[in-house]
Amino acid sequence: MLNLKLVCISAGCLALCQCMNPNVAGPPNMGGPTQEERQASIASEPTGNFYYGRRYYVEKTRFWGYLREPRQSAEKSKLVIFKENLKKNPDRLPEDGPDDARYGFDNNYEYRIYGRYTGEKAYEPNSNQILPVFSLTDYEVVNRQPGWLFSPKDHFHPQRFTLWAR
Repeated sequence: MLNLKLVCISAGCLALCQCMNPNVAGPPNMGGPTQEERQASIASEPTGNFYYGRRYYVEKTRFWGYLREPRQSAEKSKLVIFKENLKKNPDRLPEDGPDDARYGFDNNYEYRIYGRYTGEKAYEPNSNQILPVFSLTDYEVVNRQPGWLFSPKDHFHPQRFTLWAR
């Protein structure tokens, strides 16, 4: 009986630790294509003088999301901060507006992003990262529901940084 209690207590502690550990993402929850379908889609992408961007919104952070060159996998993408002196980012809206009209409403949308890397780096204090700065000049939505970013095993959490190239 004592062993059973210890097992139950240990299992409860383990579950609690996993919930509190930011490195434990949780079960996949982003859906999307198979890896083969994603690879084929990327291989046939139009190319040009733009980047593909995936909006990644985590509460209280100010990075915009991941940018990659056409036909490159997400593993080669860079998490960026937008410089908005020429164009405001797509969700430059109040943080307390209606769900479909607030900052971060477009989490996980895929865009064609136009502009250039400035060569500058900026500190994003809430994620404790130094990130490249990208000067945004224009954008267009490519897909509002592209699914996972790096792997079909991806898990999005709105309050924790859980998506990064592995």
